[in-house]
Amino acid sequence: MNAIQLFWQGDGVTKAVALLLLAMSVGSWVVILWKGWLLHRASGDVERCVAAFWQSASVDEALQKLKAFDREALVIPMVIATKIEANGTLAAAGDKSQQLTRVLRDALHMALAKLQYGQVLLATVGSTAPFVGLLGTVWGIYHALIGIANAGQVTIDKISGPVGEALIMTAAGLAVAIPAVLAYNVLGRSIGRIEAELEGFARDLRELAASQPVWQA
Repeated sequence: MNAIQLFWQGDGVTKAVALLLLAMSVGSWVVILWKGWLLHRASGDVERCVAAFWQSASVDEALQKLKAFDREALVIPMVIATKIEANGTLAAAGDKSQQLTRVLRDALHMALAKLQYGQVLLATVGSTAPFVGLLGTVWGIYHALIGIANAGQVTIDKISGPVGEALIMTAAGLAVAIPAVLAYNVLGRSIGRIEAELEGFARDLRELAASQPVWQA
């Protein structure tokens, strides 16, 4: 009996567990493929943006160059945020260095939120899928033993078949969880590298903006 036959012959709980594992698998693979493509593109974009910014003669020229490179809008918001115009409000309280720290921190947090999007799903699938599969296995073994008990005669052949079929759910749970865990770790390292690059740029940008008497962004 294969997994498809087990699904169609199972009860409502078995089918619900199988469908949940299928949904978790599809969702995690969509995130894996999408984030892999996005982070690969974002990594190259950030490097090109940082190089283009420091090679520009002015901030206006840099912004024009960044528009062609910053496809995920990770760097441009930080440059624009350094133009502080919140006069007469609490946002303008404190010296220029403090204001720059605040606006750049907020812009950096928004950029990191884009990069982190989907990581929670991968972590959730990786940590819960084995237990979902185990639930299906326990439920399947329970029903298999009830069926064997009702049959009246208990033999190894009658036990090994249904129990082995129920264990498919545990294998399915692991098959869903392992790619999600691996992808979470690999993508997390990529996010960490991009985050370090953005933090370094934000720190240098803050020093540059704070040292200019008049900063036009």
